[in-house]
Amino acid sequence: MSLVKLYDTTLRDGTQAEDISFLVEDKIRIAHKLDECGMHYIEGGWPGSNPKDVAFFKDIKKEKLSQAKIAAFGSTRRAKITPDKDQNLRTLVDSKADAATIFGKSWDFQVHEALRIPLEENLEMVFDSLEFLKKNMPEVFYDAEHFFDGYKSNPDYAIKTLLAAQQAGADCIILCDTNGGSMPYEIATIVDEVKKHITTPLGIHAHNDGECAVANSVISVQQGIVHVQGTINGFGERCGNANLCSIIPALKVKMQRDCISDAQMKTLRDLSRYVYELANLAPNKHQPYVGNSAFAHKGGVHVSAIQRHPETYEHMRPELVGNTTRVLVSDLSGRANILAKATEFNINLDSKDPVTLEILEDIKSMENRGYQFEGAEASFELLMKRALGTHRKFFSVIGFRVIDEKRTEDDQPISEATIKVKVGGKIEHTASEGHGPVNALDNALRKALEKFYPKLKDVKLHDYKVRVLPAGQGTASSIRVLIESGDKEGRWGTVGVSSNVIEASYQALVDAIEFKLHKDEETAAPKK
Repeated sequence: MSLVKLYDTTLRDGTQAEDISFLVEDKIRIAHKLDECGMHYIEGGWPGSNPKDVAFFKDIKKEKLSQAKIAAFGSTRRAKITPDKDQNLRTLVDSKADAATIFGKSWDFQVHEALRIPLEENLEMVFDSLEFLKKNMPEVFYDAEHFFDGYKSNPDYAIKTLLAAQQAGADCIILCDTNGGSMPYEIATIVDEVKKHITTPLGIHAHNDGECAVANSVISVQQGIVHVQGTINGFGERCGNANLCSIIPALKVKMQRDCISDAQMKTLRDLSRYVYELANLAPNKHQPYVGNSAFAHKGGVHVSAIQRHPETYEHMRPELVGNTTRVLVSDLSGRANILAKATEFNINLDSKDPVTLEILEDIKSMENRGYQFEGAEASFELLMKRALGTHRKFFSVIGFRVIDEKRTEDDQPISEATIKVKVGGKIEHTASEGHGPVNALDNALRKALEKFYPKLKDVKLHDYKVRVLPAGQGTASSIRVLIESGDKEGRWGTVGVSSNVIEASYQALVDAIEFKLHKDEETAAPKK
């Protein structure tokens, strides 16, 4: 079967999503990651629309990519003007990109209402624009905007727009489900009809407004399409674009279609998280294939089964996309969960060991009080070490005090924490201010301990979540605090529960520091 070429538009269509904006430097860094992952084309932006995209096309020329080609995006010429005089087309040529992609109208409704020109003139605009670009650029793609809606409205005219692109010499004609409302069965039927008229290679560009963008892209390939457009994590306007993080493994693993190498597909999860990071968004843990929960198992029956045969509850091996099987610990857990987690943490437990049952009972009792270990695996590891007697107490907190003071109505509150810790036989008593009581307590705790454990300076607090537990007690309800901390090597989650938010935060903060100290000690220990 022929190679399916991947065309990534994260840097253009993806940035049209609400809350997403990339600096030029971000776009350059993402382009390198996309290239490493095997994308054939990277759409860098619309060079005629804003200075940021102009700068990208200028700067990307200085970068060395291993295989990806850079595409510049634009539209057909304006009405009543020749292509050589059209500023948009001239800007595409001046970008010196490897390819140009322009969109044009395929839906008669759009021609009448958006362009307000005769249908025949629209065909001339499509032909003229592509013919001009073919003479001036290495590759030219045509995005047939609103094609599927246009075909359903007026199939003869929609096909005529594609014929105009074909006659002009377009290297690939991309059928666009711009409004994202088409169903897979419609896509399949229409692609089959298009193939009766068009010999130029066909592509698909699907939006996700009907939650079918991935399905529509995959079924298009099944029907013979050889060029797929999409974005990393499905970023895009409204409900997003087709998600390449799902399309790629669907093509390679489910359909056995060539698109990127096996080694490149193993970087997919890292690419997904990298783009989330630069977009300053929390990763979607429930995202198929690459999300943290995509191969996470909670029920004891499930865990027991996947340990014997992973395919009992996993549709594919997670390692193929750089993910891993995760065993969650909860009040649904059985002995298999505990043993699996112990193996993950290199802790030797036996299924008949009374400690295993003790840990299981402790977990169920703690979760009944509001603890949750699914996002706090570091706290769970410490719990196991305490039960086994292998937990080392690096320090003890003798006491702390947190003061929140608002001196006048218009002033910001002032937060200050004092803490007294004991390390070995030495007592350290320190104070620190912070942006809020929890930050002040965190600062004071670190300040007290860093003179004994300098590596704590590497620890950063990445996320802090507070959940009021439903108890019907209003402001006296219990509070669960989940904290995500990290250093240069990785991240870990800890949890605390109390009716006092400061106490719950303190529990999670102490666990985070203890986990770091245990981790560093184990890393430094000589291998046996």
